[in-house]
Amino acid sequence: MRIAGTNIPKDKKIEFSLRYIFGVGGASAKKILKAAGVDGNIRTKDLTTEQEDKLRAVVEKGYKTEADLRREIQGNIKAMKDIKCWRGVRHMRHLPVRGQRTKTNSRTVRGNVRKTMGSGRRVESKT
Repeated sequence: MRIAGTNIPKDKKIEFSLRYIFGVGGASAKKILKAAGVDGNIRTKDLTTEQEDKLRAVVEKGYKTEADLRREIQGNIKAMKDIKCWRGVRHMRHLPVRGQRTKTNSRTVRGNVRKTMGSGRRVESKT
């Protein structure tokens, strides 16, 4: 089954299968099922074509998903970079944006990869 350009797993319950769509989480999946009048415990493969059509209609009409949502998020990040707000500057420098510490974490993001040190003793070559 395909909704909003995403393949939905067949063997999982529809409540969890809907979460494979970018922009649909747990709470919004329950709202979608309630609006479509579909039970969340039904497996995706057991849905009727009417139920599939209702789900597609609810998701495409009421929710911004996949490419549209990604485009909006990137536009918001670009706007923050353009006005050089704090979050925009953090995005520009490829640093954590949401207040995480950077002294000990985010080493790979900062490019400070430390190799673990040996005992300090040199290896003698046998020649």
